[in-house]
Amino acid sequence: MKCPFCECLESKVIDSRPTDEGQAIRRRRECISCAKRFTTYEKIEEIPTIIVKRDGNRQAYDRNKLLNGIIKSCEKRPVPMSTIESLVDEIEKSISNSMEKEITSVEIGEMVMNKLKNVDEVAYVRFASVYRQFKDVNSFMDELKKILDEGRSNQNK
Repeated sequence: MKCPFCECLESKVIDSRPTDEGQAIRRRRECISCAKRFTTYEKIEEIPTIIVKRDGNRQAYDRNKLLNGIIKSCEKRPVPMSTIESLVDEIEKSISNSMEKEITSVEIGEMVMNKLKNVDEVAYVRFASVYRQFKDVNSFMDELKKILDEGRSNQNK
């Protein structure tokens, strides 16, 4: 680590401690040459995930967009904010664990729908109606029938 005062390349670590809830390490260093102290931070390099939209455009992943979409679908529903945030955390973890640098908005939408289906069926239908861009009432009704059929088959088990 180069000293910011004399540009010497040698320093010794005096103190190390975790910061940012364990996401980084703060190190106090002392320059071997001039004996001045300085602080460095070491953290995991995060490569941003790129979202490939339906029209082919690419944009950086934005947690707030995902969170706001789910919040809108859960509006006036008995879904606690902690549940919504957990949903987003789970989806982010899935994206991160895939180790892909790019993911399609279609894949993210499917993840959201799979999670919402288990949390609140009304929120699921709301999200699906926007996400799937139903062209008419019949396609919307087909989706509702799928939910009802799944509910019936789960009750019979």
